[in-house]
Amino acid sequence: MAWRSMGTNNEDLIRQLKEHGVIASDAVANAMIATDRKHYSPRNPYMDAPQPIGGGVTISAPHMHAFALEYLRDHLKPGAHVLDVGSGSGYLTACFYRYILTKGTHAETRIVGIEHQADLVRMSKANLNADDRTMLSTGNLEIVEGDGRKGFPSRAPYNAIHVGAAAPDTPTELINQLAKGGRLIVPVGPDGGTQYMQQYDKDSNGKVQMTQLMGVMYVPLTDLRS
Repeated sequence: MAWRSMGTNNEDLIRQLKEHGVIASDAVANAMIATDRKHYSPRNPYMDAPQPIGGGVTISAPHMHAFALEYLRDHLKPGAHVLDVGSGSGYLTACFYRYILTKGTHAETRIVGIEHQADLVRMSKANLNADDRTMLSTGNLEIVEGDGRKGFPSRAPYNAIHVGAAAPDTPTELINQLAKGGRLIVPVGPDGGTQYMQQYDKDSNGKVQMTQLMGVMYVPLTDLRS
């Protein structure tokens, strides 16, 4: 990909992504600059490529996180409920939090990262606290352990849902938890086969429209047994 790059530090990485047109808005750039990847990616944090974080899991390349923020940014507002499925090391969950915080504070804001590996849940909480302890202490951001394929009903409906691994087919349960006016972005397709990033928008009447965004390559969305 033409925008693959390596930053000398976090700010330099984000600058390059912005120069290449991957990041289109200052608000997304600022949220990513404020969230230093060194807290979330123990290896090569400023390389624009997936990196291992443990448990057979990778943190996605920075350009994919930038795309996610850009596609969801109009739905990231104070008071919104946001679900990050397969939240891994907690990086994108933190970016969602910081993006919304720049727009204002609201007691009802909920950013939920859900991860099925207990070790990653513990690690992501430690990462978030190393970055800024107030993110978790406010209660507006939480990391939970669970099967993200089933969503997280207790905080539904969600104004924005991001999925960080590939669903084999249409993620009906997540669509059901999408608020009217909400948006879901998720890679869809078989492991090792053709996958596309798909966008699902639910209108004010509850009708859902799917838009195919781009070809991608993601690990499959699984549970601990698969």
